Amino acid sequence: MANLLDEMNGPVNQEGRDINVIEKRIPVTIGFGSVIFEIALWVLIPIGAAAWYLLLGQTQADGLKYLLCGCIGGVLPGVFFLFMKISAKNYFQQLEQRIQAEASNIDNYLEQRVQILQNVVGLVNRAVDLDKDVMKSVASLRSGGTIVNEENRSSVDAQVSNAFSRIAVQFEAYPELQAHNAIADAMQQNNYLQREITAARTVYNSRVTQWNTDIFDWPTKMIVAARQGYTTRIPFSVSAEVKAQARSKFF
Repeated sequence: MANLLDEMNGPVNQEGRDINVIEKRIPVTIGFGSVIFEIALWVLIPIGAAAWYLLLGQTQADGLKYLLCGCIGGVLPGVFFLFMKISAKNYFQQLEQRIQAEASNIDNYLEQRVQILQNVVGLVNRAVDLDKDVMKSVASLRSGGTIVNEENRSSVDAQVSNAFSRIAVQFEAYPELQAHNAIADAMQQNNYLQREITAARTVYNSRVTQWNTDIFDWPTKMIVAARQGYTTRIPFSVSAEVKAQARSKFF
């Protein structure tokens, strides 16, 4: 049998291909087959026991006893699956709290970067005329109260990164700025926080991937996810401008 993917003979896209995070939440849905599966766990064995009793059990001395045992014991798969669903629901609730905790870590680092950016702008603006786009970014962040949340997390990250990249250009061009200890310390703090954000984003995206995978794990988790109305979560992504900067020449 031939390989489904042949890296030697293509087809190959010579121009390459860019990828993007799709901003779409996919709801979990289950069909009628899952409903039948759940019902079968409760009634399949009791129905089989009843059918046996009607066909053969009436001629047996202990036929009625076997029928009762079959009916009582036959619901055990349903009971067992019920506890599995309770466990799955608890698992999703705990995982959701972990995702929120990881998102909170990103938000804390972002808020620190915003505060550092505002301090740096105040110091640098006294020495040189800053780019108007930098001032617009800072003004936008101030008007928003610098409170990072689910809706603006990626936007704040993009604004702060863009502003610091513009400041870094002027920081390198003006020796007097490099000699300013407060500005130099702030730029170092920004670099440290950016590394922490990168690490926190990796952990957050891993949790999101775990969630997005588990909610489609049939039967137990997928059934619970569908009944709870869960959807996939969107990983943390960067702006198109940051992607463009990553492709530019640094040296």
